[in-house]
Parts: sequence; structure tokens; C-alpha cells
Amino acid sequence: MTRHKAREQAFALIFESSINKSTVTENIAGDEGVYDGGIDAFAQKTACGVEANEEALDGMIKKYIRGWSFARLSKVTLSVLRLALYEMMFEKDIPVSVSINEAVLIAGKYGGAEDAPFVNGVLGSAAKEIGEKDA
Repeated sequence: MTRHKAREQAFALIFESSINKSTVTENIAGDEGVYDGGIDAFAQKTACGVEANEEALDGMIKKYIRGWSFARLSKVTLSVLRLALYEMMFEKDIPVSVSINEAVLIAGKYGGAEDAPFVNGVLGSAAKEIGEKDA
């Protein structure tokens, strides 16, 4: 499975948790058959990492959604932002620019017309604080 497809799986697990008010582990246990070929290890690790660090991730989101309220964000946008910020903050081997680009692609595919530019702007602002990681 490509890393992009694994990110889409992670996004789906995160999104499902936000809709169903369930944990990622519960979603994985209940959805093994839904994902063709099973759930990728990177997707599982990433989705669980998002869940474990949700408070810190949401704090970063709130800091950079200028002019928006947190409650107004769609579940798609929130899930994409959490996924990308988790990678940007905690995955040392993934360049920040790759996390942003992947998030914009996922937001464009699953969100509304304004989601991709909004996600790009929020993550671009956050990237200035996070900085590029040493690879």
C-alpha cells in the first residue's frame, strides 16, 4: 500500500471516530473487512497517535484558524488538520512540506471547495512555528 493510501485510511479512521464518538481501536476492530487488504500499519499508528495527542493538536488548530471558531470546522477539515499536524509535530521522518501537501490532497478529495485552501493556510501558518524537521 502506498503511503498516500495509508494516510487516506488514517484519515477515515480519524473521521469515523469524530462522527461515531468511538475510539480508533474500536473502529479498527469493527472495520477490518471494510478496508480492502486490511488496515495499514502506518495508518493505524498515525490514527492512534492523533487520538493520543488530540488535545495538543486541537490547541494548534485553535491557534491558527484565524477568523473561525473551532466548533464551526467540518469533521472532514478537522480530521485532515489533526492528521497533518500529528505528522508535522510527531513524525520525525516525514518532511513538513509532505504532510501539508498530502493534507491538501485529502481535503480536496473529501472536503468542500474551500477546504483545501483553508487547510493549506492553517498548516502553512503552523509550519512556521513547527519548522522543518531534521531528516
